[in-house]
Amino acid sequence: MNVSDATPPGSPDSPGSPGEPLGTMAYNFAVVGVQKGGTSTLAVTLNQHRLVCQAPDKERHYFDDEEVDWSAPDYDRDYTAPRRARVHRLLGDASPTYLYWPHALERMRAYKPDMPLVAVFRDPLERLFSHWVMLRSRNLAWPDWPDFLTEWPHTSLPDEVPDDVRTMRWRHMTGLARGFYGEQLQRGFELFDQRQWLLLELRTMLADFPATVDRTTDFLDLPRFERVPPLQNWHAGADQVPGTAPTADDLARVAEVYAKDLALFEELSGIDTSAWPTRLVLDGQLDPGELAARFARKVATG
Repeated sequence: MNVSDATPPGSPDSPGSPGEPLGTMAYNFAVVGVQKGGTSTLAVTLNQHRLVCQAPDKERHYFDDEEVDWSAPDYDRDYTAPRRARVHRLLGDASPTYLYWPHALERMRAYKPDMPLVAVFRDPLERLFSHWVMLRSRNLAWPDWPDFLTEWPHTSLPDEVPDDVRTMRWRHMTGLARGFYGEQLQRGFELFDQRQWLLLELRTMLADFPATVDRTTDFLDLPRFERVPPLQNWHAGADQVPGTAPTADDLARVAEVYAKDLALFEELSGIDTSAWPTRLVLDGQLDPGELAARFARKVATG
C-alpha cells in the first residue's frame, strides 16, 4: 500500500480539532548514528511520513544523559512527546551519539527490548574530519585539528564517560571514539537481535535516496511514500573553516588506529567498504597525501 504525502483537511488522519487533546506518544524507534553520516537527512525525511509524529527535537539525547537516575528512570515523564495527529503511530529519536556512548544502548534495551534501530555509517576518516569541520564552523573556540586528535586519543571504544569532564565537551571531542564501528556493532548485536537493526551506508544512500528510504519504511513496517521527499543535505558543513589542515601522516596514523576495528565492522555488517578512503589507505590503494589535499580545501590556513 502506498500513502500520499498530503493529508486532506478533515480526514480521519488530520490533526484533531483546535483544543482537542491528542495526548502523548512514547518514542518507539531510533536512528542511533553515526554523527555526520546522514542521520539528519534520513530522520527529517521519515518525519514527513503521515504515520510518523515529528518529535519536538530531532536529537532527544535521552540515553546519553548522565544526569538521569538510571536506577529508576521516569520514561512517561521524560521520554514522550506530544501526539500531533490521531493517525500517528511512530515517534523517532535520532540521536547520533547512542551507538558509541557508554551504556546508552543498555539503557535503551531496558526501556524497549524490541526497539527498531537504524544506523547509517560513513567512512571513518571522512566522518572524523567532517566532525571537526562542524565544530570549528560553530565556534572557533573548539580545538584546532591537532588538539582534536589528541585531547582524547582513543584507540578503542570507551567503556565509561569520565567523571572529571563536562559531558558536553566529552560528547563533542570524542571524534576518534565514534569511528570504532566494529566494536559499536558488536556491543549492539549483543544487546539487540540483529533483526532489529537496519544498517545503511552513506554513499549508497546518496546514490539512490528513494531506495534507501523505501528500505527504511519497509523495515519500520510503514507504507512506502508515494513520492519520496527530495534529498536534502541537512546540517551540511561550512565551505571552509579556519585552522590547521590534516596531514598525510595524520590520516595514515588514524587509519592504522581504525584498521582492526574496520575489519570487524566489515565482518559484522556485511557493508561494502571497498570505496571508503580509510580502506583504500590501509590497502595501499590511496595515498594519504591525496586525501589530505582534498581535506585541505575545506581549511583556510592563512
